[in-house]
Amino acid sequence: MLTRRIAENVRLVRDRIGVAAVKSGRSKDSVLLVAVTKYNPAADGTLEALYAAGCRDFAEARPQHLIEKMTFCSDYNLFPADSVHWHLVGQLQRNKIRKVLPLNSLIHSVSDLRLAEAMNRIAGELELQCRCLLEVAISDDETKQGFAVQDLSAAVDKIAVLPHLQVAGLMGMAGLEADAGETRRQFSSLRLAAEKLKADGLPPNVSMETLSMGMSGDFETAVEEGATLVRIGSLLVE
Repeated sequence: MLTRRIAENVRLVRDRIGVAAVKSGRSKDSVLLVAVTKYNPAADGTLEALYAAGCRDFAEARPQHLIEKMTFCSDYNLFPADSVHWHLVGQLQRNKIRKVLPLNSLIHSVSDLRLAEAMNRIAGELELQCRCLLEVAISDDETKQGFAVQDLSAAVDKIAVLPHLQVAGLMGMAGLEADAGETRRQFSSLRLAAEKLKADGLPPNVSMETLSMGMSGDFETAVEEGATLVRIGSLLVE
């Protein structure tokens, strides 16, 4: 039964997150689990099963899938709209900004200043505040986007003057070909980058409260290295 299987998957993943958090000297409840359902159709029962298992944060990689699932949930009253938070974890194209901004609790993938400026402009036109993360290129993968670690300080200075963005922290993904040691080093580099930004002083619209790193294959290492949010898909829904 789908509901029972997903409930057990969620329990096992939460247990593993808890062990990794305690290993790093933190509370087992200090890491937010975000359920990624990008390969699951809206009507297949996965969202309902995840909700029944206690998940309240859902993520999509593509803006159009996010819109489709939020619309489906609203049309069929799957759960109270204000009881869940939606995240966009994939790339946001500038032509999708206007549709996506009002829907998201957190956009994980602000990967360059042009995107940040466009988001700020449209958020101003819509009279809302956009909560987001700066994506950081912590691996050498050519397919990965994001700010270089050495450019973060300058980027934060420029984002500080964008009044409709609230930067909650950083997001990074380990390299696809990285071994266990390299994955740990990459996650550590993101944590150290956040710590340096905090030490240097942050503008009012920027905090480093969130470190979004870790997926199904590497989330325990990410938590051990300081992740406060992990994005889990296949381990929950397969």
